Amino acid sequence: MKKYLSLLALVLSFSVAAQMTPVGTWHTVDDETGKPSGEIRISAKANGELAGSVVKSLLPSNENVEPLCTKCADDRKDQPKIGMEIIRGAKQTDGTHKWEGGTIIDPNNGKVYKLRLMPIEGGAKLQVRGYIGPFFRTQTWNRVN
Repeated sequence: MKKYLSLLALVLSFSVAAQMTPVGTWHTVDDETGKPSGEIRISAKANGELAGSVVKSLLPSNENVEPLCTKCADDRKDQPKIGMEIIRGAKQTDGTHKWEGGTIIDPNNGKVYKLRLMPIEGGAKLQVRGYIGPFFRTQTWNRVN
């Protein structure tokens, strides 16, 4: 019985540690309403960098939302927001639960920010911080189970 409990504790500890990564599916939260607004899937590439794409919009269908990124200035200009890669190039900072060095684009205004991702609350939430110079904006996304 004692051996069984030790094994169970070990498996559960791996499960919690595995959640301390941005890899997975997340609900973004609208800054004004506090309600989920989109679903983002973050995955790891072979080179260890993270990429994140918009899976779907969670906004009510009656909201007038531009389907294309008309304000983007790079290769995403006039591309559909659904399916768009909005996170590029973030890498894990050695010995931490932070991923930095990449960028994130806001497809609603076309601005590209330097990026920091940090799982919090045991990996149930993701702190997403975008920087332009000394200015930053932070959102907290919720993991989709």
